[in-house]
Amino acid sequence: MTPSKRLPFFLYTIFLIAVCAISTSARAQNSIKNTVITEQVRAELMAHAPEGLDPGKTVWVGLQLIHQPDWHTYWKNSGDSGQPTTLNWTLPTGVLAGDIAWPMPQKLPIGNLANYGYANTVLLPVPLTITPDFKPNLLNPELVVKLQASWLVCKLECVPQDGQFELRLPVKGSTAIHAAEFATAFKALPSPLPDASSITIKDHTLHLAIAGLPASLQGKTLDFFPETPEVIETAAKWTQIWQGAVWTANVPISSQRSNSPTDMPLVLTTLYEGERLGFATTAKVSGSWPALPAPGAASPPNAIPAPNPATNLPTSLWLALLGAFLGGMILNLMPCVFPVLAIKVVGFTLHAKNPQRQRIGGLAYSAGVLLSFVALGALMLALRGAGEQLGWGFQLQSPAVVAGLATLFTVIGLNLAGLFEFGQLVPSSLATLEAKNPSVDAFLSGVLAVVIASPCTAPFMGASLGLALSLPAAQALLIFAAIGIGMALPYLAASWSPALAAKLPRPGAWMNTFRQIMAFPMFATVVWLVWVLGQQSGIDGAAALLALLLGLTLVIWAFGLKGRSKAIIATFSIAILSLLMGTIGQNVIKSVEPQSTLETTALWQSWTPGKVDQLLSEDTPVFVDFTAAWCVTCQYNKKTTLANPQVLADFAARKVRLLRADWTRRDPAITAALAQLGRNGVPVYVLYQSGRAPVVLSEILSTLEVHQALSGLTR
Repeated sequence: MTPSKRLPFFLYTIFLIAVCAISTSARAQNSIKNTVITEQVRAELMAHAPEGLDPGKTVWVGLQLIHQPDWHTYWKNSGDSGQPTTLNWTLPTGVLAGDIAWPMPQKLPIGNLANYGYANTVLLPVPLTITPDFKPNLLNPELVVKLQASWLVCKLECVPQDGQFELRLPVKGSTAIHAAEFATAFKALPSPLPDASSITIKDHTLHLAIAGLPASLQGKTLDFFPETPEVIETAAKWTQIWQGAVWTANVPISSQRSNSPTDMPLVLTTLYEGERLGFATTAKVSGSWPALPAPGAASPPNAIPAPNPATNLPTSLWLALLGAFLGGMILNLMPCVFPVLAIKVVGFTLHAKNPQRQRIGGLAYSAGVLLSFVALGALMLALRGAGEQLGWGFQLQSPAVVAGLATLFTVIGLNLAGLFEFGQLVPSSLATLEAKNPSVDAFLSGVLAVVIASPCTAPFMGASLGLALSLPAAQALLIFAAIGIGMALPYLAASWSPALAAKLPRPGAWMNTFRQIMAFPMFATVVWLVWVLGQQSGIDGAAALLALLLGLTLVIWAFGLKGRSKAIIATFSIAILSLLMGTIGQNVIKSVEPQSTLETTALWQSWTPGKVDQLLSEDTPVFVDFTAAWCVTCQYNKKTTLANPQVLADFAARKVRLLRADWTRRDPAITAALAQLGRNGVPVYVLYQSGRAPVVLSEILSTLEVHQALSGLTR
């Protein structure tokens, strides 16, 4: 057995892509459903087509949100804070979706502020137009409606949530099972008024004159909801009076106004004989708007400043690029990446007498690293732009990806240990592909290195990645490229520097031993990945993965046999593996119910949305550990600095509450909290104190840094 017969990296990578693609597809299919239930909201996609789906017909679909008591979501203009619900449809050719027909909102006072939204139950209806271009499948004639919805649900705290929904409506026939819900929603729509309304601007005030209201409402008090955001002082007191059949009002203009519309759509509501009525109109604006506030102008005393994602971040793009570059270099020291780099060093020694091949391999490896980081960054930005709440390392929040990586590293370890050679499993023509295309092998080994390194956030990377989310796409991708350049540079320098190459050991028998030794870091990585999967899918998921890996090992061993026994044992082992995949494979990629996967004790409690604000309102300082089971740096800091008796004693002496925010599985609330800190990956360590800005500590945490941060607390 010689080192030159090792399993090519391109097959490792192809195997990983195939496993992850299959498992991700299965996960996506299982996740699409008609109802999403969280602790705060029950969301359901409904349809109403009493006249069928013939061309020219209008079909109504809508998202119903049933809120838990005291929770609410938002109208199209959310008021002083909040965010409207967004609906993104995927429809077949010939079916067109209209805008949301927003029901009448409610005013939701919050201290000196006010929001516009919905409590209890609301249905947001949307019309679908069926055109002659719609051609249903003749074998299965149905209309498939897919929806990606995002909403912000708030009480004292706010939780961003989303869901994927799917409806399949029969083309032949009608759908009216939710007729009552849609009837209620249509009744809650404001009635249109004649466009005979006007708004006059004078003395920083909007003077409204609304005509065409029913005579029975004269003398009634009305509520006013402008559809254009950031125009009026939402919670300010304003006056109204009837002048004959015309309703008039004087509403203060916001000192932080960001719009100067010439037409203002608005909704008026009132309570009449126990029934809430609404009316919609568009008022023409006359007069000159006050000058818009200058950028950076001070907020009014009662306003809550919007979170600034760039707080405590480098303000210069060049500094961010430098941080990304240094962080990329440090990624080479991560435990998962080191075995891959060590194997590449063996490749150096094999080709020590062929400098040209070394240099081409170095360039190809660097290209694989650089392009993979840019592609991963582009994917994350695209998914976030589509409404997904994702951050750096998002791929390891999927149990399917974790299982795929564990399988990949098991195969690599078995090959390094000498259990099998590549030529035993595939045709000889494919086995010689590496020798014919060494640059392809080097390129894909760079892809593999990025796949296993990307979940980590190295020092200097955190601030740069957080800044990337607030930059235009081109500048953000420059930061991801800088990480790739930093990670690839050491290998590239070694491949092009004769002085460095000369210091490497000469080829010899030691390389076989070194190759076998490198199998054990691979198996150690598998142990870690199984542990991560156990955090995500429970002990049953971890045990199922171990069983599948055992079956896979049996198959690989069987193919290495010779003689008549090979066919019999190989067939038997494949049957066992197929049985294992069919019976317990689902346990591998399932997710347990949302709850903290990291242990909590009397000392460390689970982070939940709003808990920090609650403790700060009690004048209690808070230290939050944003962590994940798949983050190696997080686990190192947890076992060292955060377990240090002196550090824990300092926390106790200063009465600091300790919280852990577990990001092992996808959690939009934690993603949003990280974004408020200007971060999008873990680890992140934050010290909060009432009346002061949060203090974000380093990724590699030291006892000295913690003590210095605690010494700054006011007593």
